[in-house]
Amino acid sequence: MGEVVFVEKEESKLINKDVVELICPVKNYDWGRIGENSQVARLYSLNSGLEKIDGDIPYAEFWMGTHDSGPSFVRNIESTDETLTFKSNKTLKSWISENPHVLGDKVVQKWGTDLPFLFKVLSVSKALSIQAHPDKELAKVLHESNPVDYRDDNHKPEMALALTPFEALCGFITLQELKDVLLTVPEIIEVVSNVAAEQLLSANEVDGEEKKKPLLRSIFTILMSASKDLVSEMVSKMKDRLTAESEVRQLTEKEQLVLRLENQYPADVGVISAFFFNYVKLNPGEALYLDANEPHAYIYGECVECMATSDNVVRAGLTPKYRDVKTLCSMLTYKQGLPEILHGVSLNRYTKRYTPPFDEFEVDFCLLPKGESVMFPEVEGPSIFLFTTGHGTLHTFSLTSAAEDAIRDGSVLFVPSGTKIVISASPLAGLQFYRAGVNQRFFLSNGCAY
Repeated sequence: MGEVVFVEKEESKLINKDVVELICPVKNYDWGRIGENSQVARLYSLNSGLEKIDGDIPYAEFWMGTHDSGPSFVRNIESTDETLTFKSNKTLKSWISENPHVLGDKVVQKWGTDLPFLFKVLSVSKALSIQAHPDKELAKVLHESNPVDYRDDNHKPEMALALTPFEALCGFITLQELKDVLLTVPEIIEVVSNVAAEQLLSANEVDGEEKKKPLLRSIFTILMSASKDLVSEMVSKMKDRLTAESEVRQLTEKEQLVLRLENQYPADVGVISAFFFNYVKLNPGEALYLDANEPHAYIYGECVECMATSDNVVRAGLTPKYRDVKTLCSMLTYKQGLPEILHGVSLNRYTKRYTPPFDEFEVDFCLLPKGESVMFPEVEGPSIFLFTTGHGTLHTFSLTSAAEDAIRDGSVLFVPSGTKIVISASPLAGLQFYRAGVNQRFFLSNGCAY
């Protein structure tokens, strides 16, 4: 059933040719952390063999998967060219297409000969865009009409698991909280008009979703569609007001956040619209998941992120990139209330599993003390293992082969369906690692898992 258990160390010297080490790309988006302050930079350096991290550029995302926008490569372990960091012109995607059995029959039947999930590490220094990801139907429409900005036709549900204290905006606040915002942030009313504000202020919680959602959609669309000149004027006015008020009272957390956002993105409509969203703070080891058509923006911190294999993003604020305000405002569900926070379910005293309500993926986190071992039994789908700290040994066992390999921080491994994994931490240092795999609920709903 995919449960992780303790084992004694098992020895084998055979070679499992289906378990491959990956060389993974980095994304240097401007919101990333600079140089050695970035966990992404550290992992990328260790994974690629680069000796020096550039201290002047941001390292934002470390990608592990098959998406064409940032494919992982299979390390050629037979290469004898020691002058190269690695020698491989074969992507993980092409290797899988040549060896589809590594995905397992049920995965191939459902998603074809491609990995259904994309695994990442993010190092966030300043806010990402206010954005949402389309569902499958909308993704196909957007990709067909604008393949430059929407590069694939897949949906992109995702989950972020905090490595450090992590901040995000996620989903709309409740009706009562929104009323409080309209009563305390006069600049919003100046943008959306008294009429729109009064309509929302007169609504009641008992009115039902069919009445509340259109009101929220209307006022949010008016705000996000306002002219640049009006937005710039109101953001400046709000900044001056909050700065003055901070001299005589303690600003709320949301007000302090808005001033931070204004410093990063002056005159941006996303600064004002932040008042509409839940401000969520995750502790390390906590996770939140985001379904299609839900607004969000990561603010600060580092996380492991997993999602369906897609790079589709509809943006509307806090970004210099292409904005599609009309699409974003029309696609949102306008669901209100706090998101669910996942704390992980313990599989044993060292391992937790984070299971979102999406078939494509789940994530395990393991903190293995020095000298200890843990086993991941055979499952019916593929996995990617990311080792973030420490070193040790990986033992793999399949129906046809077995292997024993050294692992350390920065190692990224693709493990095929039907392969048992035993991981042993060094007697001198523990191991911290993450596993991404197809959600076990998918296999349970399509017949018994291993």
